[in-house]
Amino acid sequence: MKRTMTVVMTFLVAAFLFLQPACADDLQRIKAKGELTMAMSGQYPPFNFVNDKNELAGFDVEIGKEIARRIGVTGVPISTAWDGIIAGLLAKKHDLICGSMAITEERLKSIDFSDHYYRSGAQMFVKKGSPITSVDDLAGKKIGVTLGTTFETWIREHIKDVDIRTYKGDPDIILEVTNGRLDGFVTDRIVGALAIKDKGAPIQMVGDLLYEEKMGIAMRQDNPELKQAINEALQAMKDDGTYKEISMKWLGIDVR
Repeated sequence: MKRTMTVVMTFLVAAFLFLQPACADDLQRIKAKGELTMAMSGQYPPFNFVNDKNELAGFDVEIGKEIARRIGVTGVPISTAWDGIIAGLLAKKHDLICGSMAITEERLKSIDFSDHYYRSGAQMFVKKGSPITSVDDLAGKKIGVTLGTTFETWIREHIKDVDIRTYKGDPDIILEVTNGRLDGFVTDRIVGALAIKDKGAPIQMVGDLLYEEKMGIAMRQDNPELKQAINEALQAMKDDGTYKEISMKWLGIDVR
């Protein structure tokens, strides 16, 4: 009888914990394990990339690690394919996405976001010296884009009669443009500009921003305590100068 009661009580406690609202679970679970896992593609320099030590580095990585530190845990960056990154979050393979993900109405149907932690926008790039001067010149051209990004969605919805090629990340796309296998590509304006400035990539901007984007840190829905903790950490970083220091280090400008 005593054993039966023990089994019953164990079951009830387990059921109670399982049924607790997610709003408290994620933050408490992260604090209990002492680490916060944050996913990114690892193919989006200088925001996130694999360095010569085979470690994830970049603006997103430092922002995420500093947020984790202020929450009181260790930030652990994880690289994963971009087109499956939201599915991985929903499957609880990682705690957050801190990989330059744009906040969109479509994404908000399935996940939640922190306040934006930087802003930029979509920009068309072509090979240096290309006769292409605007998106109006793209009919019949081969255009590269990272699979699963808002850039891909925008091109498919707004640019007709183009051959869209998808890739895992910008480094592969820039190489394809350089080698003449692509006529151009769309990516974040800062990413492309820094590829020219710091890497000497033989590409150039075409036209104005296609649209502005605000990037947020993604989390599972119904986690108000985790969201508040992240937003408070972000705001404190902006107030005490830490954010600007990280932004200047990786991007050369304050992108808040």
